[in-house]
Amino acid sequence: QVQLVESGGGLVQPGGSLRLSCAASGSGFSFYRMGWYRQAPGKQRELVARITSGGITNYADSVKGRFIISRDNAKNTVSLQMNSLKPEDTAVYYCNRFPATPNWGQGTLVTVSS
Repeated sequence: QVQLVESGGGLVQPGGSLRLSCAASGSGFSFYRMGWYRQAPGKQRELVARITSGGITNYADSVKGRFIISRDNAKNTVSLQMNSLKPEDTAVYYCNRFPATPNWGQGTLVTVSS
């Protein structure tokens, strides 16, 4: 079973950038499709971006053109570069397999505010 640890969140002003990282331990990471998800206060968790084992990406319309998902199979990591951040991007961000499994990490909080 893959264990996931997210990092890189913080407070950023609108228009700013952050880079989130997810470190995965356990076997099989390179074979899995992976995703970044987020949960804003009072809302359901949603898929933000996903990436196949070979690097094919897909994004939610709300972040398309602003976020970039990438992975390094040699290092068992998946990252999310977030640019042009908006207040509505404020949420706890999680990585997980795609489709998601019940195995969630602790997430990392991103707050976009002036």
